[in-house]
Amino acid sequence: MTIDFDFSTTLGNAWFPTPIFTASGCASSGRELAQFFPLASIGAVVTKSVMLKARMGRPTPRMAETPSGMLNSIGLQGPGIEAFLANDIPWLLENKARVIVSIAGETIEEYAVLARHLRSVPGLSAVEVNISCPNVKNRGMVFACDPDASHAVIDGVRRTLGGDLPIIVKLSPDVTDIVGIARAVVGAGADGLALINTLLGMVINTETMRPHLGGKTGGLSGPAIRPVAVRAIYQVHQAFPKVPILGMGGVRSGRDALEMVLAGASGVSVGTATFGNPTAVIAVQNELQHLLISKGFSSLRQAVGFAHRSDDLKESHDEY
Repeated sequence: MTIDFDFSTTLGNAWFPTPIFTASGCASSGRELAQFFPLASIGAVVTKSVMLKARMGRPTPRMAETPSGMLNSIGLQGPGIEAFLANDIPWLLENKARVIVSIAGETIEEYAVLARHLRSVPGLSAVEVNISCPNVKNRGMVFACDPDASHAVIDGVRRTLGGDLPIIVKLSPDVTDIVGIARAVVGAGADGLALINTLLGMVINTETMRPHLGGKTGGLSGPAIRPVAVRAIYQVHQAFPKVPILGMGGVRSGRDALEMVLAGASGVSVGTATFGNPTAVIAVQNELQHLLISKGFSSLRQAVGFAHRSDDLKESHDEY
């Protein structure tokens, strides 16, 4: 690492030494990836979204490959918040990981209850509020498709947490105006935004001539959705340049991550790529740092949102 290069980032009042994170749902609570690299060497582990009670998830089959990604229909399977806090968080903190806990609820009230469980947990860096999971049985749970519902969820979480933990809200791309949804949650007290969650999709098995996934629909992830993510990040950063964005969606390389940073992301999560390469997070992190340095930046911060700047500023970016 170059001494003169500052690779750190901030999301709300939380500081991270690097801008590369795991993506919620793709690394569970970090135990699998810890076999391949120290969790403390990346920005943070974003946990799988945890719900109030244990959840079995959706019927099998739950995954399907696509030409440029995959569909998953897991359905937020998990142990419930009490078991999660008793088993997963202590392990992550013992392994020196910075931890962002992702929560998901079936009602507006459940999010506030989940936040209450987290309020007294020491050592957490931030809370991701997942209001956008596309592969649950009840599509009414996708609060991120409605600005009023989104505002209500975040307002309840903010009131419960106070100002101690940064709130990062995970938004859905399956809307016509993602800036409007972002405005609603920022107005309710969100400190940052996670863009984007998976897109709702479907695969038909041409042999059975029926939907392949047990839950019929699933969330599309992987390289196919990266241009959608870059567009969403660019639009939201343009509207709210001071609100930090955690970008995600199809990142496989440092170049992919750089694209999101230039669009306006202060951090980047790596998800689907880890299924094929468990060290993808480290590779992306190293490649991104090398690219930023090679392009003359002395810090990550200088590059965030650089695609929005004028040609004159681009020519003299080393002064900023």
